[in-house]
Amino acid sequence: MHSIVIMGVAGCGKSSLGEQVAQAMGLPLVEGDDHHSPANRDKMARGIALTDADRADWLATLGAQLQARPGGAVVTCSALKRAYRDRLRQAAPGLRFVFLEIGKAEAQARVGARASHFFSSSLVDNQFATLESPVGEAGVLRLDATRPLAQLQTSVTDWLATTQEPA
Repeated sequence: MHSIVIMGVAGCGKSSLGEQVAQAMGLPLVEGDDHHSPANRDKMARGIALTDADRADWLATLGAQLQARPGGAVVTCSALKRAYRDRLRQAAPGLRFVFLEIGKAEAQARVGARASHFFSSSLVDNQFATLESPVGEAGVLRLDATRPLAQLQTSVTDWLATTQEPA
């Protein structure tokens, strides 16, 4: 069974798609936001961007979550940098990534519309500045985040059904 990370900048729809894919595939969902430390949540709520050091324990926790689910899991995680994705790949060989690509204006509008989320909309610019596109990396599917959720979910489950586990 595949484990996958639904990734992208804030507001791209990671949580919504992750929930749908997990349901469709009968896999557990690991919501990355649930595993941020209180200190990291506080920083983001105040509009302070996280550093690599801030993200280290969070990535370790998500890696442990993947390892604890050898039968597969769906993880939502921004995974903005190649180093972050590589760290997760080390924890779960064969890990796949679904990159939800979205424009800055649309991401900003979506984040601004969220009523009860700790992430400050002022951080969207930082997310785009930090993003190292995964396009071209092995085991990555790029999708247009503005497509309807049902279409996105079908694209992911079809892709997983037709791709082989990496050696």
